[in-house]
Amino acid sequence: DYVVVKMIPDNRLPPRHLHSVHTGKTFAVIKWESPYDSPDQDMLYAVAVKDLVRKTDKIYKVKSRNSTVEYTIKKLEPGGKYHVIVQLGNMSKESSMKINTVPLSAPDALKIITENDHILLFWKSLALKESNFNESRGYEIHMFDSLMNITAYLGNTTDNFFKVSNLKIGHNYSFSVQARCLYGGQMCGEPATLLYDELGTGKDSSASKSGRATDVAAIVVPVLFLLLVTLGIGFVVLYMRHRRLQNSFTAFANSHYSSRLGSAIFSSGDDLGDEDDEAPMITGFSDDVPMVIA
Repeated sequence: DYVVVKMIPDNRLPPRHLHSVHTGKTFAVIKWESPYDSPDQDMLYAVAVKDLVRKTDKIYKVKSRNSTVEYTIKKLEPGGKYHVIVQLGNMSKESSMKINTVPLSAPDALKIITENDHILLFWKSLALKESNFNESRGYEIHMFDSLMNITAYLGNTTDNFFKVSNLKIGHNYSFSVQARCLYGGQMCGEPATLLYDELGTGKDSSASKSGRATDVAAIVVPVLFLLLVTLGIGFVVLYMRHRRLQNSFTAFANSHYSSRLGSAIFSSGDDLGDEDDEAPMITGFSDDVPMVIA
């Protein structure tokens, strides 16, 4: 014997396993499961999104018969903070979670140019890679003094450069540039940071690195050039000596006894080298001069 029991669905239960699947700059994908397995009819959910920064609320309605429901919340702001509540349309028990959207990216190519009594910060426009950024929002600049261990807010600008003055010799500074924070500093962009190693040199770390590379190149290149020139001269000298020795040897080998003149003729000292310039030339032996052999 057996009996079939069908449980009465309790629509007062909250959605189960509410969590975030993916979070971007302006959207968030959330997922949850129905209050009970295998619903036999469409279930209406209320998704409430509370903006914790702006203090505003939005409610979305989602209808589904699936046991697992996935929903994308759109029109969010980069770097925002939100409280999401999901419950059945009859205002049953709720499930909630918090979401932080991805902030705007940091500006690219942050560089420092040193002037006589100040420095200039330069960076690329953030609007080139962030469609959600408007130049009218601007940027804000911060400075950290590692020697004094303090951080200072230098100001904001809608340009892509900023002038910094009154830097102290011997101090190391770190500068950061980011999209200007909104609503009391709660919605900011990612900062781009660059170290400025003053130390009386008036150059930032990146400039000093490039300067060191330039100095090394300025030393290595002339040395290599001189080595190449020296090797070239050495090869030329060796080649000339080889040719000279070869010519001297040829001249010596061509010296022979002339039967026509009846004398032995040797090459002159000019062909054999400078060492024999003073040596007299041997002209030969006459037939009417007696030879004395000791």
